Amino acid sequence: MASPRREPGPIPPARLPGGVWAFPARDGLPSAPPGATHFPTLPDSGPTPMIRIETETANDVLAREALLDRAMGPARRLKPSERLREGRLPAEGLALVARDGDRLVGSVRLWNVSAGGVPALLLGPLATDPAVQGRGVGSGLMQVALNRAELAGHRAVILVGDPEYYARFGFAGELTCGLVMPGPVDRRRFLAVDFTGRTLAGAGGQVVATGAPERDLARIAA
Repeated sequence: MASPRREPGPIPPARLPGGVWAFPARDGLPSAPPGATHFPTLPDSGPTPMIRIETETANDVLAREALLDRAMGPARRLKPSERLREGRLPAEGLALVARDGDRLVGSVRLWNVSAGGVPALLLGPLATDPAVQGRGVGSGLMQVALNRAELAGHRAVILVGDPEYYARFGFAGELTCGLVMPGPVDRRRFLAVDFTGRTLAGAGGQVVATGAPERDLARIAA
């Protein structure tokens, strides 16, 4: 059975429900393009509160961790996916936050992994503040994250999450049939999207972390 596939190519800037603006990276660059972090109200739409989606900074760490604790609780640190994230840096340009004014209200990060020997990304955790649920913040973060990943040359993304939510972004379980996470997961929730339609074909084996160790952060910033 063929899995649903997200349409390739750049996603144009889109106004999402609730006044959220999602501006993808341009010209193949994984970093935010000029103007992508300030989303003005359309002249004919009247004053509408804007939520900005932008690249995470070092100053966001405490607020991000507090948001993840509120949204997911301490059990999030026990998930098999966490074993692929702990001690690693996110993939370059693929740690995003959503802001409502000065308040951080959403977060998503993607991580370099090997999916049975195939270079891929692990997405997660995706979290939004309960105060903005229903305003399209999670969808906006997903849209920008996947578009940036594809434009940066990444070919596939895996995650563990509810298929009823992630199917809209092209994720399906058929692509992960031969893959094994570093711990037990509900196979129904082990999903992937393949930007090329062939990267994960026949992939099998363990999913392992390949991202830069956190100790490299100081060297990278220097």
